[in-house]
Order: sequence, then structure tokens, then C-alpha cells
Amino acid sequence: MPKVKTNSGAKKRFSFTATGKIKRNHAYHSHILTKKTKKQKRNLVHSTVVVRDNMKQVRDLLNLR
Repeated sequence: MPKVKTNSGAKKRFSFTATGKIKRNHAYHSHILTKKTKKQKRNLVHSTVVVRDNMKQVRDLLNLR
């Protein structure tokens, strides 16, 4: 059986915390920033943890079963 490849886009977008949770960055912070408020842009800078409902999908993309 061939090797199972990790999704290239996913390995660039997700990383892990020390406790094994999966971190992600917020979307909507790359362009069209003039119409967004300072508060909106500031809050989009920080990374966050993937919610439990999407954890299975992300783990499948990263081949972590």
C-alpha cells in the first residue's frame, strides 16, 4: 500500500500546542483592511484553537489518526 500524504495546505496552516491541541490563524486579515475597524484587525492577529466540531476534519488532513 502506498504512503498516505499529508495535505500540503493543511500542514502550512495548522500547528500544535504543547498539550496537543491544534492552533490556527484567523482568516480575513490579508487584504481589504481599510473597511475593517482597528478592533477587528487587532483581534484577527491572534491565533486560536480549532473547535471540537472541526477537529476530526483537520486531523484527517494532517493524517493523525
